Parts: sequence; structure tokens; C-alpha cells
Amino acid sequence: MKIDKFPFTIVDWTNFEIMERDGVTGKATSKIFHMGHIRVRMVDYSANYLSDHWCHKGHVIYCIDGEMETKLEDGRVFKFSKGMTYHVGDDCEAHRSSSVNGCKLLIVD
Repeated sequence: MKIDKFPFTIVDWTNFEIMERDGVTGKATSKIFHMGHIRVRMVDYSANYLSDHWCHKGHVIYCIDGEMETKLEDGRVFKFSKGMTYHVGDDCEAHRSSSVNGCKLLIVD
């Protein structure tokens, strides 16, 4: 990731529009801040959330609260909980997330 010149910015996440996306089950709500070509998101997965797609985008993800599982297209499954991060590059390993009880994430991509 290359971070282009960008002024020092404080983000107050309480003032952002909430975007909703339905999963196969449950939903994801997001607040999105664009920093040049970089997208920074606060994302909440509801209880019983299952993503509706395999994602090929690279991310750095920090779990602020709750738990989720991320399944890779090759069948491996990883549990991910509060205080953990995961990192994956663009077009490296397709992944799909789910959450039984919900979780809150900070995602940079």
C-alpha cells in the first residue's frame, strides 16, 4: 500500500452516513472514509452474518469487538476475535467472512 500525500485528519466516525449491505444471512453496516485511493471503514457484522461473496481484495482488518470466522476459498477456516488483525494482499487468497454473534471491525483497503 502506498499512502499518497494526505493532510493530517481526525475522523469522527459518529458523523458518517451508514451504508447497509445484506449478506446471505444477516447484514453488514459500514461507515467509509476515503483517504486518496485508500478506503478506511468501520464495519459491523450483525449476528448470524454470512458474506454474500468471495472477496479477492486485499485488506488489513482489526477486530475491535466480537468474533468472526474467515474461510479461504481453499477450505481453511480462521477464527478472528477482539484485538486480532489479519492481512491479505489483492488477488492472493479469496476469503469470505461470517459471524455468529456479530463483530465490529476497522478495515483498511
